[in-house]
Amino acid sequence: MLRYILSRFAQAVLVMFGVSLLIFYSLHLTGDPAAVMMPPGSSQQEIENFRHAMGFDRPLLWQYGHYLNGLLHGDLGLSLRYEQPVTELIAQRVPATLLLAVSALTWSTVVGLLLGLVSAVWRNSFWDLLARLLAFSGQAVPVFWLGLLMIIWFSLHLRWLPSSGYGTFSHLIMPAISLGAYYMSAIARLVRASLIDVLAQDYIRTAQAKGLSSWRILIRHGLRNALIPVVTVQGMYFASLLGGALVTEIIFAWPGIGRLAVQAIQNRDFPLVQAIVLLAALVFVVVNLIIDLLYVVLNPRIRL
Repeated sequence: MLRYILSRFAQAVLVMFGVSLLIFYSLHLTGDPAAVMMPPGSSQQEIENFRHAMGFDRPLLWQYGHYLNGLLHGDLGLSLRYEQPVTELIAQRVPATLLLAVSALTWSTVVGLLLGLVSAVWRNSFWDLLARLLAFSGQAVPVFWLGLLMIIWFSLHLRWLPSSGYGTFSHLIMPAISLGAYYMSAIARLVRASLIDVLAQDYIRTAQAKGLSSWRILIRHGLRNALIPVVTVQGMYFASLLGGALVTEIIFAWPGIGRLAVQAIQNRDFPLVQAIVLLAALVFVVVNLIIDLLYVVLNPRIRL
């Protein structure tokens, strides 16, 4: 186990090195970075001064070395728009994104598991039809349309919930529901398909022949093995949410990473954009490692 963890950690370091290299050079692929970052209408002298201040007049290899040295010391640069360290700006937005991601994924996982379980156990029944209808509806409805519809109905007409903002539980309800609807549907369909396949295996019939109760077979032997693909999908969903739920955060004016990324792109704040992309890559790498370790917990037969 320790050898596997060290190996995966080494792979993660190599991946992050490659991502940092790609992020750095992608800025130079857009042309002169000084001209790209400066606002339209800047004079040539202003561009030259900015180029010198940012070190863009140095050799490219030196620039990357300076950038990599900053990363190793936790320095992601200075935001051009806010004139603050990028790490501080991201740290201010992470709690809001984390709260939204955990809330959306929690309710979508619970409801998705229940719908998938009901649909698999009583398949081809009325409850199966109802569960699949809810699952298809959640995936068919766009996130932005559901968010706007909830604002119109619950904020403007009923005046039950605030239409935007951050700080209280009432501000969290609509963003979490609209964001988690798609994931709930995907989890329900995945659990149904996986559980139906597991319940048809020989070891399930053996457990039935031994006289074990149906619920014990379903929960202990069936659902546990059926959760392996669900864990993979859940990890990817959670990583993508931590990277920023762009549409949801914009619709509900949620002060998270996704909204900050959009603002950074609009303001041509490339140091901030680079830092957010690097953070998203790091989240995916860490979540992938955690998923691989969870496989062994769910199914000890899997050998690393």
